[in-house]
Parts: sequence; structure tokens; C-alpha cells
Amino acid sequence: MREPAVSDEREYYYNLQTRQVEEGKISGADDRMGPYPTREAAQQALDAAGARNAMWDEADRKWRRDWDGDAEA
Repeated sequence: MREPAVSDEREYYYNLQTRQVEEGKISGADDRMGPYPTREAAQQALDAAGARNAMWDEADRKWRRDWDGDAEA
């Protein structure tokens, strides 16, 4: 029987309920974002997600404008 691969790399998660960074999969999947390579990256999880959402929202608005031919969308 093969041994599972062991990684020396740490993984960090942002807990959406406690708003704390956790090392490893402590919380359930529904309550965490990640993994992130560093504690600092996990701490910035909500800011990074917000920035991506804003970028995607703008891309959606542009797509609708182009699709509908409506410059006011």
C-alpha cells in the first residue's frame, strides 16, 4: 500500500464565519476560502474576491452593451 504524499508546504484558509485565517482545513468547505500560499494572502481573501467580482461585473456590462448594442447598459 502506498503512503499518501506529504507536502512541506503550508496552506492557509480564510474562515468566512470567524473572519480569521486558519492553517490547514480546520473549518468545513462552506465556511472557508482557499487555499492560499501565505497567511497574508488568506487575510486579503475578501479584498481579492471583491476586486475580481468588480472586474467580472464590468466585463458583463460591456458584453451586454456590445450584445444589445445599447451604450447605456
